[in-house]
Amino acid sequence: MAMQTTARDVALDVLIAVEERGAYSNLMLNDFLKKSGLPLRDRGLTTELVYGTIQRKNTLDWILNRLVKNGISSLEPWVRHLLRMGVYQLHYLDRIPGRAAVHESVRMAKERGHKGISGLVNGVLRSYQRKSRQWRFTGSLEAPDQWALFFSHPEWMVQRLIEVYQPKVAKAILEANNRPPRVAVRVNPLKGDRETVVRLIQEAFPHIQTQSSPLSPQGLVLSGGGNPALERLYQEGWYTVQDESSMLVAHIVDPQPGERVLDGCAAPGGKTGHLAERMGNEGTLLSCDIHPHKVKLIKEQSQRLGISIVVPRQADLRELPGIEEEPYDRVLLDAPCSGLGVIRRKPDIKWAKASGEIEELVALQKQLLDSAAELVKPEGVLVYSTCTLEPRENKEQVMDFLNRHPEFQLDVSIQKQIPESVRNKALLGEGWIQILPHHFETDGFFIARLIKAKP
Repeated sequence: MAMQTTARDVALDVLIAVEERGAYSNLMLNDFLKKSGLPLRDRGLTTELVYGTIQRKNTLDWILNRLVKNGISSLEPWVRHLLRMGVYQLHYLDRIPGRAAVHESVRMAKERGHKGISGLVNGVLRSYQRKSRQWRFTGSLEAPDQWALFFSHPEWMVQRLIEVYQPKVAKAILEANNRPPRVAVRVNPLKGDRETVVRLIQEAFPHIQTQSSPLSPQGLVLSGGGNPALERLYQEGWYTVQDESSMLVAHIVDPQPGERVLDGCAAPGGKTGHLAERMGNEGTLLSCDIHPHKVKLIKEQSQRLGISIVVPRQADLRELPGIEEEPYDRVLLDAPCSGLGVIRRKPDIKWAKASGEIEELVALQKQLLDSAAELVKPEGVLVYSTCTLEPRENKEQVMDFLNRHPEFQLDVSIQKQIPESVRNKALLGEGWIQILPHHFETDGFFIARLIKAKP
């Protein structure tokens, strides 16, 4: 990619690439920022423009379809993204002067297209400014389609959240999904404790503020800008970038040094590394994924953290019961899911997912759970986790599993692995926990802990 001059240029390139390649915005954004040469402040603006424009896509399109004669679907993709980004700045970012947003959008249109395109962009954005009162959402939000437009979510998703969590909680989830994600890291205890890592971060990056995570004793929340995965301390294995809710999973698995542990759907290896850290790098940890390029990521994570007990393997968990001769003390199934709990981190998920896809995922999760059950030794632990808010993939999936497998029962001692501050705010059942995005400004996560009875 050629060197770009402004944060807006890079943001537009990311938006175009996300649509063309069908890739997650967070991955594309990280890739483009690495190559951009932008200073820290401009990187922050690029991030805001990318995430915000994708988060608010259906609201922006609703506005633009009232300003573009034949609707925005009639425009070239890059022009569509440029107009969305321009209206996003005008509608949502008070700190950016309107004249700057319009001027920069027109400049980019001139550089990338012909005179007619720049004239169109200028006309649409100035028309938005003249009619600014038309874009204020007033009155009560009663119908799901009004919620979908105001909170910028697909209508089917809004309806489902209201149905499952009731309007008050559904609104809190929708609002949280549109807030920027926090940056959190998990300290590697094989290298040093949390206090040591805080000192190293402060010495290396005086502009970064740190605070301890309420969800994990290994967690740190960072603020002040920058990508911690690009820093020397990350490369040396002092910490891993991981959401705080995700850190709870390994604590609930609670693996012990010397045990045999299986991470059944492990890539890219974040939870594998956490399990190995909790084991003190003693024992055996089989870490599987079905995709060979993702197994490579597991190996790289283990090497970076200085972990030697991980055995990475390309394998389908559903085929392991016929291969593995010895059962495991603990099995983690962090299952493929709809990802509805990580929308603030991957905003494109809400536009890419359809309600009908969930049933396919539920069927896959069921197969994986049945296979995982066979790999747990008597009195062993099975932990099932997802990063979604959908009950069919979470509590209902676990209840259905228990009906098929009476040799398992939910472990009420799960609360011992959960900090009291988390228990007081999250949704907690007998043997399971559901964290919603607004509880701690983290990803939405579901975790269940099950014990296999003696034969």
